[in-house]
Amino acid sequence: MFPVHVLIPAAGSGRRMGRDRNKVLLELLGQPIIAWTIKAAAQAEAVVWIGVVCQAGDRPALEAIAQGLNLSEPVTFIDGGTTRQESVFKGLQALPPEATRVLIHDGARCLVTPDLFDRCAAALDACPGLIAAVPVKDTIKMVDADQRVETTPDRQRLWAAQTPQGFDVAQLKQCHRQGLELGWSVTDDAALFEKCDLPVQVVPGEETNLKVTTPMDLAIAEFILKQRLG
Repeated sequence: MFPVHVLIPAAGSGRRMGRDRNKVLLELLGQPIIAWTIKAAAQAEAVVWIGVVCQAGDRPALEAIAQGLNLSEPVTFIDGGTTRQESVFKGLQALPPEATRVLIHDGARCLVTPDLFDRCAAALDACPGLIAAVPVKDTIKMVDADQRVETTPDRQRLWAAQTPQGFDVAQLKQCHRQGLELGWSVTDDAALFEKCDLPVQVVPGEETNLKVTTPMDLAIAEFILKQRLG
């Protein structure tokens, strides 16, 4: 398993959470959400560097949180952009020169385990791009603008994308540059790989690796952590 660098986009807001601050700063069992995310990445054997992409206004609070974790290696903080896509692009430019493989993980996916980071890192040995994902359990309906059902895709072929998502650094940088030139707007980095006709492999994710977006998500995350910690 080759070493990997990790970028954690954390430049969002608390709008859907109904709060007036970045959701990653909200507390979960006595620690900020972002603290759980950073600790999981730091505990992974393959991870040698962690960068957090954030808004300038959140940076003092995030730096204080990271310092309080007493990690063996310091966390690097990078100014983000107005979109997740722009923030990741800025994060890629801030990677150390020796970085050849990167895992990108949402700051709000605070229940990720070190094992998932390591499994994604190991999978990068055999492919240039990957996503953690889980099979979809529900039946999915495609609907039109009037909310009428158009079709029902085969559930056996549907997977729900998570993070980490892992990539060859040089190729992902090129995909981002091409996306910028052509005006592509995507919600994850794998979509850029797909648009550039590059292969993306699926690594089995974790059912508990939810993204904390709403108050209900926060309550579920608290329940899962209490069960995990005994």
